[in-house]
Amino acid sequence: MSETIISNRQTLIQRAAYLRITTRSLASALQSGTFRSLYHGQGIEFSGVREYLRGDDVRAIDWNVTARSGKTFVKVFEEERELQIFIVLDRSLSMLGGSKGVSRLEVATEISALLTFAAEHNGNPVGAVLFDGDIQFACEPKSGQNQTMLLLTRLDEIPKKRTKGSVLGSSLAGAGKILKKRSLVFVLSDFRTSGWEDSFGYLAARHDVVAVRVTDSSDLSLPEIGTVFFSDTESMEKRLFPTSSKMFRSQWREDGVMRSRRWADTVVRHGGVPLNVSTSEDAISALTNFFQQREMK
Repeated sequence: MSETIISNRQTLIQRAAYLRITTRSLASALQSGTFRSLYHGQGIEFSGVREYLRGDDVRAIDWNVTARSGKTFVKVFEEERELQIFIVLDRSLSMLGGSKGVSRLEVATEISALLTFAAEHNGNPVGAVLFDGDIQFACEPKSGQNQTMLLLTRLDEIPKKRTKGSVLGSSLAGAGKILKKRSLVFVLSDFRTSGWEDSFGYLAARHDVVAVRVTDSSDLSLPEIGTVFFSDTESMEKRLFPTSSKMFRSQWREDGVMRSRRWADTVVRHGGVPLNVSTSEDAISALTNFFQQREMK
């Protein structure tokens, strides 16, 4: 018998009716044309051209436009307007942390469920890979209610056997192998691991990748509760932190701000789009605002 992510009376599956209603605004944002470079496929009705992206079929190159512009362009067809969604969800032990009774994993799981419902509402194929220190589950994108319920069931479960560590890099590489056509990929993690950058960059070269970093107020500030032990959920290493020290709290905040900036720079440098979502934020609002802001750029 597995645990469930949501510990209150309603599981994600039981909240399906509510999520189907509230995802309408998110579904609309997804369909608004924010990620037009994603449309890919061999259609019938010609609708325009766009710059060539690595992985495009060379037979689709528009040589006339390419010759005039000096850059390589490919033809775009109406059938390319189907958006494929893929979710890469970190369920490692570090994701269990969070203040005020809400963990990073709960927030990341809710976002994943909302994206799944939004995809179903629009008729978009959706798939996922879930991982901790091992790959827990993976499936290629498919459409329909059966796929939605499969993903929700997997999202809501935590196996009794947990593997320490994080295989974020391997999960990103695996996503690249699963995805056969250009997709919109969401990577939900605290990114408290190393060695993911190259796999992320390779994935972002072929797909539009949104890196969703789930943050918590404790990343920047700690309560003043004296000198206390803090333990790492992965290594179980314990350290004494002087939380009553003004200098310590100031340094903690500065380090948190710098880590966030370095992470965002790394994501952008490797071709992705960074998005911070706090455990104190409303997931629907955070996602909808993100898509609306992207549309205005």
